[in-house]
Amino acid sequence: MTRVTNPAAARFREAAGRLLTRVEHWSQARWSAPARDDRGRNRADVVHALVQRLADLSAEAEGRDPQPVPRLPNDLALPDQVRVMVADLGLAGASEELLREAAGEIDAAAARV
Repeated sequence: MTRVTNPAAARFREAAGRLLTRVEHWSQARWSAPARDDRGRNRADVVHALVQRLADLSAEAEGRDPQPVPRLPNDLALPDQVRVMVADLGLAGASEELLREAAGEIDAAAARV
């Protein structure tokens, strides 16, 4: 049996995989380095903002109010938070439009870290 893959879901998973492969081994010093943006944020700030955005999209897909995602005291947990939010969005039955938006958010964050 051939598995039919939703192109938006595949792009979302690929974007998440690229980002995670890049950042999952980072030390605290790398997380604390300045982000490539003009907001004065560090890399951890950018990825936490991504985690929050993915959580918001998941809430939208589930038809519930968004909730704040706590900023954990150790930035080394950020890749795991991304993984959880990626899984949540996949399980939420997100539309292709939401998945395309999520992939764009991931790509944008990746460009800033």
